[in-house]
Amino acid sequence: MMAIRTSKDTASDDERAAEPLPLAAVVIAAGQGKRMHSERAKVLHEIGGRALVEHVLAALAPLRPDPAVVVVGHQAERVRQLLGDKVTTVLQKDQLGTGHAVLQAKGALRGFDGDILVLCGDVPLLRAETLMELVEAHRSSDAKATVLSVRVEDPSGYGRIVRGAGEGQLRIVEDADASDEEQHIDEINTGTYCFDAAFLFRELSRLGRENAQREYYLTDLVEVASRRFAATCLMLEDEDEAMGINTRADLARAESVLQDRLIAHWLESGVTFLDPATAFLSAGTIIGAETVIGPYVRLDGTTVIGKGCVFEGASHLRDTRVGDGALLRWGVVADSARIGSEAKIGPFAHLRPEADLGEQVHIGNFVEVKKSRVGARTKANHLAYIGDADVGKDSNLGAGLITCNYDGLDKHRTVIGDRVQIGSDTQLVAPVRLGDDSYIAAGSTITKDVEPGSLAYNDKPQRTRAGWVAGFRARAQGAAKARSGAAPTHGAAKTGGKKKKG
Repeated sequence: MMAIRTSKDTASDDERAAEPLPLAAVVIAAGQGKRMHSERAKVLHEIGGRALVEHVLAALAPLRPDPAVVVVGHQAERVRQLLGDKVTTVLQKDQLGTGHAVLQAKGALRGFDGDILVLCGDVPLLRAETLMELVEAHRSSDAKATVLSVRVEDPSGYGRIVRGAGEGQLRIVEDADASDEEQHIDEINTGTYCFDAAFLFRELSRLGRENAQREYYLTDLVEVASRRFAATCLMLEDEDEAMGINTRADLARAESVLQDRLIAHWLESGVTFLDPATAFLSAGTIIGAETVIGPYVRLDGTTVIGKGCVFEGASHLRDTRVGDGALLRWGVVADSARIGSEAKIGPFAHLRPEADLGEQVHIGNFVEVKKSRVGARTKANHLAYIGDADVGKDSNLGAGLITCNYDGLDKHRTVIGDRVQIGSDTQLVAPVRLGDDSYIAAGSTITKDVEPGSLAYNDKPQRTRAGWVAGFRARAQGAAKARSGAAPTHGAAKTGGKKKKG
């Protein structure tokens, strides 16, 4: 983490490094976001698998603000539930502007003496490095207020940065209050600030609402600091960082920017993307070096991919761990599963929650695994359902195997030992146990435990009817002709008292 200090420090370098100046943060996350046309509060909408406000807090995390306070309002309980005890939350009951929102954090920051970062909860693309630079700029200039700005092509709707003739003369004019001349200024306020704590709360209590929106503007404090003390401005180079989310279109654009960032990061880390434009990653995804990601792969949640894996394409993993060297063929879906190293999965396999596959396991086409542990080197290469089961190592599960785990009321477990051979079209009716080295004949329905080393089968006698096929085909042909209105080929029909050939 970057050391954050000011020239006012008189302690030694060692003391300063050990005791960084206090830093707190206030995140404004109280708004409804009416232009989202959503039942959810705006800050709960997601990009990269995380809520907007979570991205803001992730950018703050390397700076270790203490405390970090989130101002909630619309759907306050849902926002609190999302954040848990990671931060302190305070309620803004009535939305009366940004200044009023920050004032609600005063009680949570009582006794705090240091600098306070103020951010909006709907600006998810801010980087931690930018926030560090903002704090450094604030402290190195001995300012009471520092604002983060950016130049944009279309500044409409944003507060304009108005610079005075002298150095440090700054003010922010909201779009609704800007003059015709000020409307043409292309440097805008991003809504991100650093304030001296004592100055912030003293001046907030003096704010008025003499403006077009009849709100308490936090932006007014920049001009107050500029006139009475010192204020400064740090300009962003990357316009995308300052993007606030107000509409679904903004959300889609932010998602696109974030995906580009994530792909670029993993490319630089040694991951190959065969078609980066069709890959979709979450912010929590981790991918090992030398892994190859094919087209149309989506990795959600806290998915962790090992080194040297291959994803052929069109797979969707959520909260899943994949060991080194695994091969996922086309069309694999996995949710809250674990795939061992050098396993081969798919094509078209479905791993449901708590599927736990050992190393070198083969799960083939149209195989579904749910809440089951499958031991090393075991194979289920096609057309099987493995649910609520414990399967040992080096076993072979034939095509059409079904673990019948549900009796209509409760789920029951199947236990399959090591080196078990199960023939095709077999049903294992749980609860049931197959001992090590047992064999199950094809077409069996197993309802009782099988001892180790035993052969289990159902004695179903085979019957044969000689000549049955010819008769069956003749009957079928006659029925087809009868349906079409034609006379049968094996008899004669009478018409006008005379015989006709059939």
